[in-house]
Amino acid sequence: MSAALPLLTLLSSVATALIIFFLPDRMGMTRALINIGGALLKLALVALLLAGVASGQVYETRFELAPGFEFNLRVDALCLLFLTLSAFLWLLTTLYAIAYFGDAPGQSRFFGFFSLCVAATTGVALSGNLLTFFIFYELLTLSTWPLVTHKGDRASLAAGAKYLAYTLAGGALLLGAMVGLQSLAGPIDFARRDSLAGLDPLALTALFFVFIAGLGVKCALFPLHGWLPSAMVAPAPVSALLHAVAVVKAGAFGVIRLLYDVYGLELVQDLGVGLPLAALAAFTILYGSWRALSQGDIKRRLAFSTVSQVSYIILGAALVAPSATLGGLVHLVHQGMMKITLFFCAGALAERAKVTRVDQLDGIGRAMPVTMLAFSIAALGMIGAPPVAGFVSKWQLGVGGLEAGQPWVIFVLAASSLMNAAYFLPLIYRAWFLPPAADLPPRRERPLLLILPALVTALAALMAGLLAGMEMSPLGWSRLILERAYGA
Repeated sequence: MSAALPLLTLLSSVATALIIFFLPDRMGMTRALINIGGALLKLALVALLLAGVASGQVYETRFELAPGFEFNLRVDALCLLFLTLSAFLWLLTTLYAIAYFGDAPGQSRFFGFFSLCVAATTGVALSGNLLTFFIFYELLTLSTWPLVTHKGDRASLAAGAKYLAYTLAGGALLLGAMVGLQSLAGPIDFARRDSLAGLDPLALTALFFVFIAGLGVKCALFPLHGWLPSAMVAPAPVSALLHAVAVVKAGAFGVIRLLYDVYGLELVQDLGVGLPLAALAAFTILYGSWRALSQGDIKRRLAFSTVSQVSYIILGAALVAPSATLGGLVHLVHQGMMKITLFFCAGALAERAKVTRVDQLDGIGRAMPVTMLAFSIAALGMIGAPPVAGFVSKWQLGVGGLEAGQPWVIFVLAASSLMNAAYFLPLIYRAWFLPPAADLPPRRERPLLLILPALVTALAALMAGLLAGMEMSPLGWSRLILERAYGA
């Protein structure tokens, strides 16, 4: 079972996708049951992995693809941080998408690729070596493109072409860096952090920044972020998917693996590559926040917010200080819960009240109070207001900046939080305190499955902040990662 469980966790999503692809669109109830069943099975398998890893169990699947090329799925505490987030949020996104699309055509195609995207993200999380990571990283690109272009109109196709141009170019850079590194050191296994010792520092430094360019596309580092706001033409479940769970998180997770499991902390410090990456992440944080201020479209404002917020993860990892790393790791989870809440709410506002712009929000809290309550909790968390989870992330990052001897991090966090407040608080103010427009619709919070996922994720973000001291909280699990894997 220790060898089979990682593969079963991956295949749970693959099997769901293959079944759904062959279902006629008219079999909506059957498709919904298979989707929910696959998501629940995946969550149960992840729960088994969590319990096992917490008690010291090792799970690993290995087999040779060709001489010198090994396929490796390996479960560790870091993997489970990302995998648990994706399994939990995918169940809620599945419920949300079923309600969002209703009886719309093309759902077997959509949910088939949706489950393939789940499978690719699972593979990224479970990858035990660089080759396996690359395979699933590129499968993620191919499985998300049909979701971005799902509407099939001119804007969607243009956004899909831009998405492919960016991500395939990033994939080519990643492949080049991987080939270059493995030509120097042989196959790179994430469990071995000494495989680059003694190699040419100049070559390692150059390859590091090629890796960052390849991974930086998906995690939207400046100036590689241009695809992300354009992809907002996709349906709301896809936007939630891109921003909270799949693409941007795969990029950020890859950067963490690169820093901590490919190069290792000692080598990162010896080469001096951490501080330039931290500076780029800091600039991206401020740039994304600044661009969000001028966006009138709600989803585009949220997109530039993602550009900023994902770089908190990169900043924490690049500072190579225990508290900063802790802040970056936990923000991978916290940002996911808060951002998916915001996109769930934005989709509900657009579908139920035809509200897509900031200037249309006046008084909407009276017609959709539960939706706007969830939105308000998540937005306050993004700002960093206690006791929501975002406060915990920013506190740890600030302490980590001081630990690393980089006090400028405090300025970056403060400036970003002020801009976060400047682009989120007006939305909350308009929704709750301005009089409604004359044509504001009556209560529109139906169906329940369109509203409930946002409330669940908002409460999860709130509880992650309130219960941060517990061992099985995102912060507690992140501490376990640091203690077990990196000796911090």
